[in-house]
Amino acid sequence: MVTAVPKARVGVALLLPQPVATEVDGMRRALGDGALGRIPAHITLVPPVNVRQDRLEDAFARLRDAAAVTRPFRVTLGPPATFHPVNPVVYLAVDGELGALHDLRDRVFREPLARELTWPFVPHVTLADELAPDRIPPALAALADYRVDVSFDRVHLLEEGEGRTWAPTADAPFSAPAVVARGGLPLELSFAQRLDPTAAAWLDDQWHRLDDDFGPGRLPVAVTARRDGRLVGVAVGWVEPAAGMAYVSQLMVDAGERRQGIGSHLLAAFESWAAGRGADAFRVRTAAGDPAERFYRERGWVEELRLPEHRRGDDFVQFRRGSAQSE
Repeated sequence: MVTAVPKARVGVALLLPQPVATEVDGMRRALGDGALGRIPAHITLVPPVNVRQDRLEDAFARLRDAAAVTRPFRVTLGPPATFHPVNPVVYLAVDGELGALHDLRDRVFREPLARELTWPFVPHVTLADELAPDRIPPALAALADYRVDVSFDRVHLLEEGEGRTWAPTADAPFSAPAVVARGGLPLELSFAQRLDPTAAAWLDDQWHRLDDDFGPGRLPVAVTARRDGRLVGVAVGWVEPAAGMAYVSQLMVDAGERRQGIGSHLLAAFESWAAGRGADAFRVRTAAGDPAERFYRERGWVEELRLPEHRRGDDFVQFRRGSAQSE
């Protein structure tokens, strides 16, 4: 008997930034859009497609590769338009740097994210789907003057969950990954706002192997290190610009790839990212006596305080580097 391989229902989109997303959601609410609250305001690049679970990493790789050769671009949303009478949809037209948008769409619309389409690709932001035809003309008239410029610097992979709710599970910024090398072994470092599910599962597995648990952490930035396409390390953390402080939440290198400078590259990349966002001081906590304690000491981090029996009865050390301006 052949066992069916589980599939995920995913799509690729440009999510509208704030405050424009809130403005657009206000118009969606006024028009009674049934998808409000289930799908964030967006420009669809790849409509819903079923991807086998064992091909999701290929989908993430497709997203990263497409974003790596894309540069931030700007478009204008509006005026409103409609696909009626073919479809009773009211949407915001998209204008501006359409060449960049179409190029990005062509790069992501490939296996395993390709699918047959019923209609040709028209970039737009849906305001209301299946709107009563008699409401379409007054809606277009009421919103006729709406125009807004938005810039995009990343693309998102969304996945459908319970209740037909769509949420981003991975993002890829429009920048090429940094390539660093030591001993002739090239290493790619890439940044995102969150770990993609494959990287998150890898990190969870690595912590379980160490029989440790630092909790889920906060993920304003996730730095991933790959070698020949294989994930070999992750650093996650966040920065608090008002305090000038950045925190390393988790840093992990594959057990078989240690002592090659990967951890140093990840830490340096995180520090550089945080410094560019106002941080001049850094903190991290690690188990006392753990190899990580030596790792931070050797890189100029200074012990700030000891935390006896901090977690599961183990002593921890809080390290610091630099001095926040506000302290």
